[in-house]
Amino acid sequence: MRAAPLHQLSQKRDIGGVTLKLKQFETLAAVLHTEFQKGVARAKGGRQGEVYLSVDEYADVDWDKLGFRLMETDYMYIMKCCQDDEFSHGHLNRYGNIELSPSAGVLNYAQGLFEGLKAYRKVNGNGFLIFRPEENARRMQIGSDRMCMPSPSVEQFVHAVKQTVLANKRWIPPPGKGSLYVRPLLMGSGPILGLAPASEYTFLVYAAPVGNYFKEGLAPINLVIQDESYRATPGGTGAVKTIANYSPVLKAQMQAKKKGFTDVLFLDAVDNKYLEEASSCNIFIRKVDERLVSVEDLTDADEVFCTGTAVVVAPVNSITYKGQRYKYNCGEDAVSRKLYKSLTDIQMGIAEDKKGWTVEID
Repeated sequence: MRAAPLHQLSQKRDIGGVTLKLKQFETLAAVLHTEFQKGVARAKGGRQGEVYLSVDEYADVDWDKLGFRLMETDYMYIMKCCQDDEFSHGHLNRYGNIELSPSAGVLNYAQGLFEGLKAYRKVNGNGFLIFRPEENARRMQIGSDRMCMPSPSVEQFVHAVKQTVLANKRWIPPPGKGSLYVRPLLMGSGPILGLAPASEYTFLVYAAPVGNYFKEGLAPINLVIQDESYRATPGGTGAVKTIANYSPVLKAQMQAKKKGFTDVLFLDAVDNKYLEEASSCNIFIRKVDERLVSVEDLTDADEVFCTGTAVVVAPVNSITYKGQRYKYNCGEDAVSRKLYKSLTDIQMGIAEDKKGWTVEID
């Protein structure tokens, strides 16, 4: 069976004498297309106008061995618009390669942003939860202004995330086994030679099932301070989630991992003494006051932990600076462990969400 792209379908379709409206047909076509392509659906004959499907609830994945790596799923969401225009209509496409001009703005001048959020399967089995997607949408809007790009509205962003989650729901791990990591991208996809904003922009959302970000799993991690290169500089783009912020940290990160460390902790670019963040996450130090945190503060900190969409909450066992190793509390009484449980319980629907942070997808 070969299904046409959903956005090319007409407003009504006849199947076995039953007329379906567009949305009904989109849903049925998506299911049929996915399952026939994956070879896990069995269509059974019935009375005229009826279609029966036997669909596996989960993809064929060893959920106990999930790491944080790419696993191709079924669908991605795509929406396009021109410079000085607004995004209007997007659609689901089969997950796969996209076509870009060699002179695309994102390839030549790194005109691109990305976001990251997670979808969890509810413990009662009824639906899925995503955590504060509107905040990711607002952050993308701030970043798009800085990078001279049009951005989806908050409603368009959340709708695209929901559609991507639902289209790939069989890839959402069982409760307690992981989550579906959702990656929205905004990029200058139009061709441009001189340094200027691209002529066309693509908003794309894909997803992949993931487990723990660090290879240590939930075990405490070990960081090393980098004081020769910087994560962000004053007046730069460190305040927004542009793709250009990430590749410069790779060299320091690889060097740290070769020495047995989990990740790198960067200092500020002005005084070279205040803690900024790790390669891919934020850093918190438990002390009695709130202010800029210097390297010297590490000597008597009670506890240190990293936070982020991918890492969730990761306790830090040690930080090494100029050969000196400082160790921290990672026991059962650690604040990081309590925060991790409180946060993930809300994200998975185990605990009551009193703040209205989660969005339910049925």
